[in-house]
Amino acid sequence: MQKIIVIGGSRYFGRLLVERLHAAGHRVTVVNRGSTPPPPGVEHLVVDRDDEAALRAALDGRTFDAVVDQVCYTPVQAAIAARAFAGRTRRYVMTSTIEVYDPATAALPAAPAGTPVPESAVEPAAWRVAPDLPWHDPAYLEEHYAEGKRQAEAVLTAAGGFAFASVRSAHVLGGGALEFTGRLAHYTGRVLRGEEIAVHAGPLPTVFIHHEELADVLLWAATADFTGPVNACSDGPLDVHGLTAVIASRTGREPRLRTVPAGADASPFSFDRHYAMSNARAKELGFRFSRTADWLPGAVAEALAA
Repeated sequence: MQKIIVIGGSRYFGRLLVERLHAAGHRVTVVNRGSTPPPPGVEHLVVDRDDEAALRAALDGRTFDAVVDQVCYTPVQAAIAARAFAGRTRRYVMTSTIEVYDPATAALPAAPAGTPVPESAVEPAAWRVAPDLPWHDPAYLEEHYAEGKRQAEAVLTAAGGFAFASVRSAHVLGGGALEFTGRLAHYTGRVLRGEEIAVHAGPLPTVFIHHEELADVLLWAATADFTGPVNACSDGPLDVHGLTAVIASRTGREPRLRTVPAGADASPFSFDRHYAMSNARAKELGFRFSRTADWLPGAVAEALAA
């Protein structure tokens, strides 16, 4: 049994992580702003993680075996957390994203199409941090989501005082209405209504992970002893044509795909650039992933039902 604190953890795979940690016998504490209570048996600290003084006060006298930070988006938030948890935890795990590898958002090493991108493509220890940028501005943060995650990883890597690991998640699907981004619903709805789906010419594949599998990866990461980033994705990259083919097989309706000009906006999961991740490091460390093809039909069925 370990004492594990989850920052965020109020919805989707974060809440599932909390439930599974608790079911595994760990003593779990959830930190959020109070909008959603945690499951029964889980301690709840109501505090804004951006308020350093309030966070320190809420943590006063407490220590933990591990922190799982579900909602760290900026280097400013990472710095506050690093100071607040210094001396309070032996391990810190941050939920990061595949978007850190997006070549449209930073000058990154070129990855040949078809070659899965390894963690070394973005090294947090070498990444430049700019805390004075307008990270407090929601519009700026949304536009610079990937860079905020890269810089947050960099801050926590350099912090010291605890072992740090980041889980770079693939695009998360499954759960029907729980999948709050609406990206899969975008596709199922348009196929059902016979509406056009905008895609790139020759869209490149990406990688996905089921929300339950991601909760399992985070539980594993919280209780393991590795450091540094790990990519989390199910086996089997998939492009937008493969995704819509699965939807077609569940609905009996053929998707209407419309090719957009180069540089134009397309539907989510249609990519004109390559950054599909490799999950080889996580496998070497002992985690075994499912196959996207095995769970995606069920996820599509859930989206259709919702």
